[in-house]
Amino acid sequence: MLVGKILRKFGNLFLFTVLLLFGSARQVRGQEGIEVVDVQATHVFGKEIHFSAQILASSPIKESLLIFREADEENSRVISLNADEEGGVRYIYDASENLLHPFVEIVYWFQVELSSGESFTSPKYFFTYTDNRFEWETREDDNLRVHWYEGDEAFGLSALDTARAGLADIQKLFPVNTSQPIDIYIYASPNELQNALFMGGETWIAGHASPALGIIFASIPPGEQEKILMQEYISHEMAHVLLYRYVGENYNLLPIWLLEGTASMAELYPDPDYQLALERATENDALIPVAELCHTFPRNASEAFLAYAEATSFTRYLYANYGYSGMDDLINAYADGLSCETGTVSAFGETLEYLDADWRESVLGANMLGVAWRAIFPYFLLLTLLLLVPLGSGIFALIKTSSKA
Repeated sequence: MLVGKILRKFGNLFLFTVLLLFGSARQVRGQEGIEVVDVQATHVFGKEIHFSAQILASSPIKESLLIFREADEENSRVISLNADEEGGVRYIYDASENLLHPFVEIVYWFQVELSSGESFTSPKYFFTYTDNRFEWETREDDNLRVHWYEGDEAFGLSALDTARAGLADIQKLFPVNTSQPIDIYIYASPNELQNALFMGGETWIAGHASPALGIIFASIPPGEQEKILMQEYISHEMAHVLLYRYVGENYNLLPIWLLEGTASMAELYPDPDYQLALERATENDALIPVAELCHTFPRNASEAFLAYAEATSFTRYLYANYGYSGMDDLINAYADGLSCETGTVSAFGETLEYLDADWRESVLGANMLGVAWRAIFPYFLLLTLLLLVPLGSGIFALIKTSSKA
């Protein structure tokens, strides 16, 4: 009896083990029944991307999908593929109509389902969507990488030196994270840069940063002005990238005047025309209120230039009065979601309107009494009219009464 129970238990255990192994073997065979090989992705920048692969399958293919996205995107593009008789799949993505960021990393993979019910997801593959219209040279130092296509070795090394110096200056403005690489791509003309960024029509743009990607673009032609342009553009755009790394995704909550003002302060060669623009605007009472520069800058080139000049001067005024720690409080107040107007109250105990007025008076020498008078004059006029009407009526009534007497 006891022996029988032992034999039955042993038999059940043996049967369970066989079924477990059999099931595992079927699973392994199912996984081994599909294989994706000869995976390739090539591109012509701004025109198209060619994806191709070979699917090796033990039974007919029911469905095959190509899935891809920019590495930092949440939403993927899903493309249904038609396999040929040998299992080859191909797809051409129209990059002229469906734009992708230049130099972004693209991640892609394949999903396959067979008529037998087996399915397979390939490993993820990566490639960089480079601007391969040009042959790029590269020089790097730690996590700073400079890329250029026009100019000699000295040009590239000068750009790298400028990036190092800019990094040192930016560290004086806010905490800096240098653990991730920063790629700096230098185009030889504004048109070539704007074609890459698809920014046609804004010819005054000579630099751009994609902070989340850690990529900087600058238009710097080799020549006599190259050093000045490097000192102006490279440090400015690096500040955008590093400020994004400091506050993360809340970077976009910071006012535009603070983003651009901080980046302009990082420039190794500040634009001398900023001061002229400020003086002219002050004389003509044409300064833009800082509160109007919280969410956007003007699109017009001359007005945008004044906005940059104001943002730079105003941010410099704040640093001079409240220091590194005070500005760090301001940056974090905005990153925490406070509005443009209340952020300064939280960090400094002063309203943005007051700081704007004090900056104009103490830095630009504006006649704030005249400014204040022009601001309140319409209200003063209205109040005067409101008082004069009943006063006039009273005087008229008094005169009328006196004449009757």
